[in-house]
Order: sequence, then structure tokens, then C-alpha cells
Amino acid sequence: MITFENVKKRYGDYIFDIQSMNIQQGMITGLIGKNGAGKSTAISLILGLVNPDSGCVKTFGVEAGKLSAEDKKRIGVLLDDSGFCSQLSVNDIEHILAKMYPRFNKDFFERKCLEYRFPMNKKIAEFSSGMKVRLKILISITHNAELLILDEPTAGLDVQARNDVLDILREYMAEDENRSIIITSHISSDIENLCDDVYLINDGRIILHEDTDIIVEQYGIVKVKEEQYEKLDKNYILKTKKECYGYACFVSSKAFYKENYPDITVENGGIDELILMMAGGDR
Repeated sequence: MITFENVKKRYGDYIFDIQSMNIQQGMITGLIGKNGAGKSTAISLILGLVNPDSGCVKTFGVEAGKLSAEDKKRIGVLLDDSGFCSQLSVNDIEHILAKMYPRFNKDFFERKCLEYRFPMNKKIAEFSSGMKVRLKILISITHNAELLILDEPTAGLDVQARNDVLDILREYMAEDENRSIIITSHISSDIENLCDDVYLINDGRIILHEDTDIIVEQYGIVKVKEEQYEKLDKNYILKTKKECYGYACFVSSKAFYKENYPDITVENGGIDELILMMAGGDR
């Protein structure tokens, strides 16, 4: 569905450099990494908001910068600064969407507004944070979008509001197996509970691509003293960080070290540990 081939984009001293990325149809893919890693640049390139200095980004098999109006109607987007004027009501927005999108699903929109208990005549400015995000997501999918791109959709929400948002996204995917979602988030539990796979971006480069289940179930952190580290099998070590007690090693098979080194400490790894170690380890 989306491909990056030898893509470079320069912003001053910062270089975004993705040799290859292939985001599959029918999946929820997470883009993860520290602030400034390149996640927003990747989204801008996918949407054709900026053009690469070299290489090619294709969305739906079309160069992203050449997406037609019809192609763009297949995409739903929620960015940090996106949305309608806060002085509008939900009724106002419904009328605008009906004129903007030939595929606008009026019945679906009104049914969901009723389900989410949106006050139809109330200004959006008076909505809670959770209601605003739910409305933004509803707006982005109500024209039967095939691809949904979400930049930090659950940031600043409480646990219940975040779970409500994740449920909306799961329902969206369940309705059509050909739909896809690309999501960025700093909330690791959202990524672990929602995404099929993740791309870890650091300093403008992809440093890891893996299925989320494999990261949660198989990856881990091995903690050893210096003398233990020297005798350690390094085949499954992805990144090592020097600590006061010796070394912390991020590994792709915690089971291997549990079975073969019963005297060392092996801890579970997840998205947070992945980012901290892979984007901040020593070697």
C-alpha cells in the first residue's frame, strides 16, 4: 500500500534517510521513536505534503506528491493541529462533510454521534478532550476511508478516553479487511494493544521493523556483570548499554538466555524498552 525506496529529505543538518519501508494493506502499523526521530516527516511524505529530495514514496501505488483528488478521498487523517473551527457544532460539521465528500456516510455519522452522545448543537470548543478526539476520528473515517493516518491520537487523554479511541479504531478495521491504519504514539500500551507491526525510527533512519507480538513475547533485557558479559553468547543481542553494575543488553530472544544462563537476570521487553535501548544504547 505504501512504499519508500531510497528516500532522502534534508532539513538543515537533519537528514531523513529511509532506504526501504513497505507498509502492508489490512494492517495497523505503528511508527515509533523519540521526539524528532522522523515520524512526522514520514507522514508528511506519505501524504505528499512534502516531496523527497531523492528517492520515491508511493501511496496506493502512486507517487505521493502526485496523488489525485480521488486518491486523497481514500485517506483519513488526524494530525495534531487538524480539525474544524472550534466554534462550529457537530451539525455544522455534518453539513460541511456532506458537501466535501461524495462518499460521506450520513447514516453512519449520525449513528456514531448518537452512540458517542455528542451534543449536536453544542460548539466543539465546549467538548471534553476525549470527545474532541472521538469526533476527529469519526470525521476522518466517515467517508469510508481506506487508509487512516493518526499522529498521537490519544495524547493527553485519560485511560477511559484512550480505550474508547482504541475501540473505535478496532471497529473501523473489523468492518473491512482491506483497511489500514498508520499511527504514531508515545503511549506504549496503545501500540502494544493495537498495532500489528512497528517501525522504530531514530535520527531519520529505520533501525528496526518487527511484529508487535514478537517484541512483547520474545524480546527482553539481559542484565549482567562485566565478567558475565564476556562469556555471553552475543548472537541475539541487538543493543548494549553500559551500566554501573555491568551491562544491560536488549535481546531478541529472552528465552534463549533464560534457558542457557540461569544465573543472570532476564527481564521482559516491550515498546518502551525497545525505544530506550535501541535508540539510546551504547553499541
